[in-house]
Amino acid sequence: MEQKPSNYGKLWEREELILAFDLYCRIPFQKTKANNPEVQQIAHLLNRSPASVARKLGNFGAFDPKLKAKNISGLEHGSRLDKKTWNDFHGNWNDLVLKAEKIRNKLFKQQGEIRKLTEITIPNGPSERTTVQKQRLLQSFFRKVILCCYQYHCCVTGISIPETLIASHIIPWSVDENHRADPSNGLCMTATFDRLFDCGLMAISDEYKILLSDVVMKKKEPCIQKHIVVFQNKSISMPEKFWPSKEYLSWHRKNVFRG
Repeated sequence: MEQKPSNYGKLWEREELILAFDLYCRIPFQKTKANNPEVQQIAHLLNRSPASVARKLGNFGAFDPKLKAKNISGLEHGSRLDKKTWNDFHGNWNDLVLKAEKIRNKLFKQQGEIRKLTEITIPNGPSERTTVQKQRLLQSFFRKVILCCYQYHCCVTGISIPETLIASHIIPWSVDENHRADPSNGLCMTATFDRLFDCGLMAISDEYKILLSDVVMKKKEPCIQKHIVVFQNKSISMPEKFWPSKEYLSWHRKNVFRG
């Protein structure tokens, strides 16, 4: 007879929900299933069943307006604490990432497990070390969520080679730290279009159409005409959730775009 997890039937607590919402952001909604290894990993960490975690991810999906806009429904009848967790962190992304990481570390420590972390070079000094660790966490979350939401496709070209894709910030990382991990501040693009966007030679309209600067449009080289100019006024591919913010796109057109 299969042994049930010790948390079987127990109400979800605040920290557990934060960890579940962090996972909800990182994986496509269609993969919020009990057989997903990432769901199973969190289930193991929380000492809950994968099916229980998958249901909780489905509850979060019921609050997501972008899923509703695509006629994708989550699981209704989530708890008040589910809704409060969504409201507290949907828009408070930096805090979500850092709190979820703190909870993960605590649970790993309680279970006596060693995390396999990506090796990075950390400067000497506690303040510098903390800053670098936070930046790494925010960058990792942002890239994971953006590539996941765009299903590992460039929103301009449709290219689906992960190694060529960049999670591009609409409002640059250096300008506003509050939007560094915000998924609605991101676009998934190949390096060429990321660079065009970053240096103001390309923008996105409120209708999610590609706008190219006159600097680009006046280029007559066949390769530029064929591989870049052809996308003028074309619609970008929209993500499953966390659509690009029109407010951020407007900021970029006013402050970066050389239209």
